[in-house]
Amino acid sequence: MPRKAKVITCTTEQRKELETIKRQRTREARQVERAGIILMCLDGIPIKDIAEKYSVRPNTVIAIRDRFEREGVKAIYDKPRSGRPVKYGEEFRAKVLKTLEEKPPEGYSQWDGPLLARHLKVSVHAVWRLLRKEGICLARKRSWCVSTDPEFACKAADIVGLYLNPPENAIVLSIDEKPSIQALERTRGYVFASNGKIVRGYRSTYKRNGTLNLFAALNVATGEIIGKVTKRKRRPDFLEFMDDLLKELPVDKEYHVILDNYCIHKRCDKWLSEHPNVYFHFTPTSASWLNMVEIWFCIFTRKALRNASFSSCEELGKAIEAYIKAYNKNDAHPFVWRKREVHGSQIKNNISNLCN
Repeated sequence: MPRKAKVITCTTEQRKELETIKRQRTREARQVERAGIILMCLDGIPIKDIAEKYSVRPNTVIAIRDRFEREGVKAIYDKPRSGRPVKYGEEFRAKVLKTLEEKPPEGYSQWDGPLLARHLKVSVHAVWRLLRKEGICLARKRSWCVSTDPEFACKAADIVGLYLNPPENAIVLSIDEKPSIQALERTRGYVFASNGKIVRGYRSTYKRNGTLNLFAALNVATGEIIGKVTKRKRRPDFLEFMDDLLKELPVDKEYHVILDNYCIHKRCDKWLSEHPNVYFHFTPTSASWLNMVEIWFCIFTRKALRNASFSSCEELGKAIEAYIKAYNKNDAHPFVWRKREVHGSQIKNNISNLCN
């Protein structure tokens, strides 16, 4: 007489949980399979039939059934295993980070993945995995500008305050100059790249036709630009630009002008005494990025100068004036100051300080 299969029981909550797991499509297939085997065992279906349905050995069905009887729903999950011994563990991580702080071998200026692997006599793939995990990008770089101005905090707060909460009945202007804009003349067009794409092309050789300077004032409230092209950028040129600027603006307003520490912006006391409604605010030293007009200079360079060709300084000057006119008509909008905290950047002396 054949032996009868062991009868197992479960609570209502356990059956509901097993039925839910069996229906889930995002579960691992082996967990869904084990839940189905247990449910069939609970229904009293013979071991042989269950094994045939799931294409497993009868002993496997019995092992899953007995484990469910001992552990409950935990039987659908894998038991913890020791796994393969870790080859590249914490000791390897510490060794790589320490090596990155050392001077690279003679003849090399910096470390990279293959150089680290060769130096440590390990797999380059292990090095790359660790670098990716730690977020270390050896090929990328970023420059920084550390302000040593002892009055950095108060000067920065003054300027950011003008952006976020300007005085009433006042206009805030961000002013700077873009010097030595070259009138480069070169052949331009379109070419087929090696991948079959059509891209912009220009000849590597060019002709220099002189340089011009641009004084630009950004109205922080509206985003509009007032500019003036000059041959030189001396203090008289700057003050002449300021005089022309004030002629285009209302006379019954205060003007708060944000400037960097370039020499032509300083020692203008006589001019300021003649214009009592104008106040100069200087950025901290080595912190010209606080001057908002620098954002517009980046846009101007990208859209009006990059890959352009000018046969003369006159043509360059007309192109600059045309772009300012088009920008004010189509694109001018106030920039939003998004930096939550302003402080001097500090470089860390080693990678360990950043990774630990």
